[in-house]
Amino acid sequence: MLQPKLSVITIVYNNVRDIERTMLSVLNQTYPNIEYILIDGASTDGTKDIIYKYKSRLAQFISEKDKGIYDAMNKGLKLATGDYILFMNSGDEIYAPETVTDIFETAPGADIYYGETEMFNDNWQSLGQRRHRAPECFSWRSFKHGMSISHQAIYVKRSLAEPYDLQYKYSSDIDWIIKAAKKASSIVNTQLYVAKYLVGGISKQKHFASLKERFRIFHKYYGLIPNLVNHFWIAINLTQYYVRHKKTND
Repeated sequence: MLQPKLSVITIVYNNVRDIERTMLSVLNQTYPNIEYILIDGASTDGTKDIIYKYKSRLAQFISEKDKGIYDAMNKGLKLATGDYILFMNSGDEIYAPETVTDIFETAPGADIYYGETEMFNDNWQSLGQRRHRAPECFSWRSFKHGMSISHQAIYVKRSLAEPYDLQYKYSSDIDWIIKAAKKASSIVNTQLYVAKYLVGGISKQKHFASLKERFRIFHKYYGLIPNLVNHFWIAINLTQYYVRHKKTND
């Protein structure tokens, strides 16, 4: 059986604490046809020393200043030669050593594969499944009520992957996935947990800027009135979630 080549791209900047854990989740995969690309933003905290330990196992390694995370991701995309692209950024992990093998065994030749994500806190303790569960069937319209698939949990055919739009500083990954999904004719739900996600400590200011960008992106694809209605339901669902969560913790 033909085994498609997977390009895994890791972006990192000054994350000496987590980079090795992320790298080993890729390097320890049982799947044999992986091209691992690592893009470092000229780290100064010892991150590069960790990376150099495994440099011989990397297909490509760049360490230089960039213009932000999506600029770095575009550098990785330009270097990728695989049939599929996966972004597994520093701090996150591919779920288990067999995950990539299991994903490609679910169905041959899909345009996009996706799965579920487990959340972890700063102490790498599990917080369980994401609030937005992966939809049973996914299309470019599926994000209208929020980002229901993590960036780390989606494998995109490289021929569908456009460069990230650098006008967005915080939410370009949403735009990128929607564009790929619009072109896809075969999208497969693997029914698997495929990624572990480190919950970030994004500042409130950046979080608000991210939400504004997301609104602009959804407006572009879904229209103003549907977007306003959808955000009303997002707000209601978010409120209900936090109320339930608070009761559980009380």
